[in-house]
Amino acid sequence: MKIDTSLTMPQLPEALSQAGLQFSVATEEDFDEIMAMSQDIYGGLDYLPTRYTSWLQETNRTVILARKQGKVIALESVCVIDNGETMLVEGLRVAPQERGKGVAGVLLRFCCELVKSKYPEVKVSRLTRDDRLGPKDFQKYRIITKQGILLVRFRAEDLKLRLSELGLGGDIQSSLSTSSSNPPPVHLDHTAIHRLYLTTDLMQGVLPNSTIIQDWQPFKLLPSNMAILLKKDIDWMVDDVANPSVASLCTFPFRVPIGDDWYYLNIDMFGKDLGLARQQFLCHLQRHTATLKGHVMCQMFLDPPLWKPMAEFCNNTLNVELVKEYTEQCVVESDVV
Repeated sequence: MKIDTSLTMPQLPEALSQAGLQFSVATEEDFDEIMAMSQDIYGGLDYLPTRYTSWLQETNRTVILARKQGKVIALESVCVIDNGETMLVEGLRVAPQERGKGVAGVLLRFCCELVKSKYPEVKVSRLTRDDRLGPKDFQKYRIITKQGILLVRFRAEDLKLRLSELGLGGDIQSSLSTSSSNPPPVHLDHTAIHRLYLTTDLMQGVLPNSTIIQDWQPFKLLPSNMAILLKKDIDWMVDDVANPSVASLCTFPFRVPIGDDWYYLNIDMFGKDLGLARQQFLCHLQRHTATLKGHVMCQMFLDPPLWKPMAEFCNNTLNVELVKEYTEQCVVESDVV
């Protein structure tokens, strides 16, 4: 299925409009060509292989390809959230030989025009970045919030043994309740999630800028967004349902193209209490790696001041390897004009 490329885009520079790019909606048949273009992207932590099919089925999402001489050279996904007011930009990738030529900018502009034509109520564009923002970025974007990125790797079997040595094997929540002055974390079901996040203001002081960031996707606290989140395989946890100080969301592990038997685990941690954050981190690790066999890349996003003590805990107590030094996840937005 081809998109009408005659969309009016008066702001496109003439040189770019004549760049010889064709745009189309991605299909199942494009998968292999996209993956060939995407080799080594995101340091081997590319989520697209496991999400591509589901992305194509989401009614509020469009996945756009840019082609040059018939070959796929770039991809971008746009998802409309926040009651139709926000365009979430995800999954950008450009073929290695085409990088640095302005392809990403042309594709983004095309996507913006397409979304505006289909969803005229869209007001802002949001994206999440993990690189350093420069002066030009601050001219284009407003920063919504920042989280520190803690990336560690380990063998699942080794972590299971280490947790057992620490007395945290088996029923880890019971172990935590006896080894800590804090009660064990609470897993939330859908009813509790809805009540806590949507019918009270208890999460306002826990979430950064009242934003749920789940696996790089920023959501405002709205029923329409919660409907999207509750369709996903996510573990939701808080320290106390009556007066929460720390909350976390953890994806179920999925394979990533680093190599055979490599898995990725994403944990979004909110709140400023280190002890409570450690408790929930341990619960997620034990719950989601106990039955795995192989290597795990675990990426946790947390309040920046917690990064250093949490990294030391991972290295010195859990004996897991720190993959990289401190980096930041920045949620930014710009007006759609």
